[in-house]
Amino acid sequence: MTSFSVLTLNRLMSNFVHPLFIVPLSEDFAREVCGWRYPPPYELYSWPDWDQMVLDGYEFADSTIRAEQYRGVVDETGERIGFLQFFPLEGVTRLGMGLRPDLCGKGLGAVMARKAAEEARLIRPGCRVDLEVLIWNDRARKAYLKAGFIIDDDYERSTPT
Repeated sequence: MTSFSVLTLNRLMSNFVHPLFIVPLSEDFAREVCGWRYPPPYELYSWPDWDQMVLDGYEFADSTIRAEQYRGVVDETGERIGFLQFFPLEGVTRLGMGLRPDLCGKGLGAVMARKAAEEARLIRPGCRVDLEVLIWNDRARKAYLKAGFIIDDDYERSTPT
């Protein structure tokens, strides 16, 4: 069993000034993300090799699903710093996101989460915005709380690992 928290956007914070931009997640950008490797205990956030994802039919490697649900995040110089997923549920847009490993722990998580929430509201107006996070991931939980999310629920579910 794995323990998760569900966080729902409570309010958009306006005190962030770091400029981030949301761009289409091209295949080249997605391939790069597959090369990102997170150190323990975050290694479970590393994606499989791109060729393996294509072979196994992962949605991230599917150009149609990637165009519908995924976006890249770049800084003001165009440097690739992260990716977002906007997963549509009934009345809810569930966010997924990943920050480039060398940028984790430097304060960008809250900025990216807020930017993702803003984009989710543009993509699906009127829908709630939420996300799931592993309970033990204090670094991410703090970033999401700082971005204006609140913890709605904690639960356990079976996962493959």
